[in-house]
Amino acid sequence: MPNYRRAFVPGGCWFFTVNLLERRDTLLVDRIDALRESMERARGRYPFVIDAVVVLPDHLHAVLTLPPGDADFSLRWRLIKSRLAEALLKQEPLSDVRRARGERGIWQPDFGSTSSGMRRITPATPHSSFHRDVRAGIFPADWAGEVEQSGEFGESA
Repeated sequence: MPNYRRAFVPGGCWFFTVNLLERRDTLLVDRIDALRESMERARGRYPFVIDAVVVLPDHLHAVLTLPPGDADFSLRWRLIKSRLAEALLKQEPLSDVRRARGERGIWQPDFGSTSSGMRRITPATPHSSFHRDVRAGIFPADWAGEVEQSGEFGESA
């Protein structure tokens, strides 16, 4: 098991990237309601603020702030991942190792937490807190400006 070096700052704010195991899957947008429900249920049990989030077909980026005195973001992600997995039919292929551990083959085993790597997400991304923030008057609708996209994006498999 890797020995990750992470800053456990009570009440801290972190940027996360959480990936599906199968990076060509579209599960997160196909089952966006189940993902939202899993996040809300985790948040109801162990509070946190979703400062920003963007959900893409095979991964999501989120900026979360925990309550004062609490630094256990791993617990929150474990709950979110497990609750979404519970909502899905067991139809994914499993490796012998995952089967022996009783694990599902949905998520990559961990998540990335960092303060870098943020990119502008265009308003065309439908599952983003950007739309919430526009409605709240935090950003103008044209905040990202006119963006012409060309070429291939995302990670290759």
